[in-house]
Amino acid sequence: MSAKAKINDIQEVMDRFTVHLTVEKGLSANTAEGYVDDVQKLIAYLNTVGMGVENATADNLENFVCTLHDVGIQPRSQARIVSGIKSFYRYLKLEGYVEKNPTSMLTRPKIGRHLPDVLTIGEIDRMIACIDMSKPEGIRNRAIVETLYGCGLRVSELVDLRLSDVYDDEEYVIVHGKGDKQRLVPISPVALELISNYVDQVRSMLTVKRGSEDVLFLNRRGGKMSRVMIFYIVKELCELAGIRKQVSPHTLRHSFATHLLEGGANLRAIQQMLGHESITTTEIYVHIDRTMLRDEILAHHPRNQRG
Repeated sequence: MSAKAKINDIQEVMDRFTVHLTVEKGLSANTAEGYVDDVQKLIAYLNTVGMGVENATADNLENFVCTLHDVGIQPRSQARIVSGIKSFYRYLKLEGYVEKNPTSMLTRPKIGRHLPDVLTIGEIDRMIACIDMSKPEGIRNRAIVETLYGCGLRVSELVDLRLSDVYDDEEYVIVHGKGDKQRLVPISPVALELISNYVDQVRSMLTVKRGSEDVLFLNRRGGKMSRVMIFYIVKELCELAGIRKQVSPHTLRHSFATHLLEGGANLRAIQQMLGHESITTTEIYVHIDRTMLRDEILAHHPRNQRG
């Protein structure tokens, strides 16, 4: 395609951009959808100033980012939007819609390190104690909570988990992570037993919808569970347990990593378990357990070895 190809249908360009993200870049459907939504925000803004994406200037884009700040969008969300826009303009240049990339000097806002909330082992036990095991949903939810916490899964990874991904004898599951990358995660005998009970006592009684035959956790209508449904289950259990922290299913993932670290697990092993590409992403958990760090310093620093 020659330089400065004309954009006649922006929606067609956006559709091809989506395919580019998922097929060529290997991004997950959720990540690609987020990028597309962010670019749509830019398109809406440029429309208000009578500008198209193909002739927008660096100043236009800087003004757009300033507008995000002015309307109260948090720095982390601003940074994600800037990433989406940069990816979009790289695609436009690749396809010949723009000669120069106007985002080359566009900077992301600095983000302070945020330490995620974690639950104590006692709080997780209280959540589990609130599950009514006399109900089919309770048997399922008990297995869900144990799998989320015991394997450190993302919500999307949990709802995508399949029966064929669970290997009872070897005690591991195959997890389908971001960008359709797979990893092996050990699973405890406790979680395996709970999953087995759920499959035998609850799942086997459901009329499974077409397309969900191999999906592990199903809703009461026999279909794949939604991410929102998992959020609701965790939130309700926390309320019943009297936990006042800001808790989501991701909190169980953070708790999994923190408790592993506290127990002496190697940071690289935790990285592999979580499916983090960079060790720096995993290193945030080092900052959570200050007591452990203090004890390590007192025990090993040479200044503290003198009699």
